Amino acid sequence: MMDNTVLSNIDETLIVERLDSMGLFLNMIRGFCMALADSVPGVSGGTIAFVLGFYDEFIGALYLLTHGGKNMKRHALLFLGKLGIGWVIGMASSVVVLGSLFTTHIYELSSLFLGLSIFSLPLIARDEKKALRQHSRLVYMIIGIVLVLVITYFNPTSGQGTNVEISHLTPALALYIFVCAMIAICAMVLPGISGSTMLLIFGLYVPVISAVREFLHMNLSYFPVLALFGSGVIAGIIGIIRIVKNALEKHHAAMVYFIIGLMVGSLYAIVMGPTTLKIPQPAMTLETFSPLCFLLGGALLAALNGLRRFSEKKLHPEEEA
Repeated sequence: MMDNTVLSNIDETLIVERLDSMGLFLNMIRGFCMALADSVPGVSGGTIAFVLGFYDEFIGALYLLTHGGKNMKRHALLFLGKLGIGWVIGMASSVVVLGSLFTTHIYELSSLFLGLSIFSLPLIARDEKKALRQHSRLVYMIIGIVLVLVITYFNPTSGQGTNVEISHLTPALALYIFVCAMIAICAMVLPGISGSTMLLIFGLYVPVISAVREFLHMNLSYFPVLALFGSGVIAGIIGIIRIVKNALEKHHAAMVYFIIGLMVGSLYAIVMGPTTLKIPQPAMTLETFSPLCFLLGGALLAALNGLRRFSEKKLHPEEEA
């Protein structure tokens, strides 16, 4: 069965072989699932890529696209294009639906994402047994947890429901959106706190989702904001991918612990998520927590993991014999 260990050594030839072996339909499904995760606070697209067993290829393709030769870039672009088709479909679907769900069923959604996040931790622990035996790296998990808690606790929008007004761009606001987009995409690449959670923390989640929705309804006045946000995303990918690649290669165990720390810390951000809505709601409590939706999150994660195993059998049938 294909190794699901987080990327530790990038062999460009091997990565290209893997990228070329993946069909359009399978990668569209993967991209669709990543978009569903990226569009809501709680689980990052990187987490979904890890759970579905193509995180190595995802990081490798981003690295080749930004740092590889011309031929390598072509293979990477083809693979990311397949993912991108599914991602765009998933994101557009989410944007159309999420606006009403976030005002009427926020606690059910938060419970669902808690389930997705918590049930994903044993999967990572199972696949990273070797790295987790290095207990001296435990401090990096603590760093990851504290990082998320501090960002969420000192978030100026938390508890107030205040969101950034993006309808009138100023130079300072443009810089803020650009930097936040860079940070959000960096969070998406790592299997930890989601880019959407970071946007919630910075008070940009609702404004950006609203801008995308307006643009889909042909309101072109939001195009400059989205173009600026997209530029930040591209800059973030270019800036982070080499750092991630080097960290995973040279400090693998530390990165695994750090990723788990980010994921554990993000649970607090999910609980506080309702306080950052346009119409603020109290943070989730035991009374508003939905056990059914929590378990549904676990069931969805199990289904995604089943899809991963099915895809591995299809791609590598000889290894299952």
